[in-house]
Amino acid sequence: MTKQTNYYNDLLVDYSKPELVSNELAVKLLRDAETYISLRNDTLPEITIEYSLEQVEQENKHWWPSHCEALRQGRGDILASEYTDDVVYFCAKKPFYGRTTVINEEVNWWAIIAQPNVTIAWPIVMFNNEVVYSEWSCFEGEANEIIAEGNETLLRRGHKGGCYLKSQQINLFRNIYVSDELLYWIRRLPNHLSVKSDQ
Repeated sequence: MTKQTNYYNDLLVDYSKPELVSNELAVKLLRDAETYISLRNDTLPEITIEYSLEQVEQENKHWWPSHCEALRQGRGDILASEYTDDVVYFCAKKPFYGRTTVINEEVNWWAIIAQPNVTIAWPIVMFNNEVVYSEWSCFEGEANEIIAEGNETLLRRGHKGGCYLKSQQINLFRNIYVSDELLYWIRRLPNHLSVKSDQ
């Protein structure tokens, strides 16, 4: 029988389950995310001996937990800044091109997963050079049900390059409507939401 894999064995934090991290760790991860964003170049860096695919993959592994926490916290400012200016986003609706267009589309998804009492988890995440593949589920705590799930593939050229291509598939299992107030705050993309915590 094939042994199951824990995809988080060599990552800082395990986001495979809908369990919240401590407030202290959440704050650290959000600061890490801001640091990684500050390292991004305006142009996509070339892969060279000095900036190898192996280094890119390692940087993507360091980045992943900070990305997960930013999604859980509805930190649209961080999520938007992870993309390059000319990012490409493929989804069932249609392709989207450029950071502004992609953000305007994705803000609705960010609002769904940032609702009170909803927690997203990524039981599967895989890395191969620039490629980051994950499968995720959103759990609603009151009814103990999965309200959405899907998968995504990101091309991220490490901290220097950022995310320049994203392909995502989403399934919604019931009608999802977020409050106008929550959608407003996520659209503003500030540091507005208090950190979800298990403490």
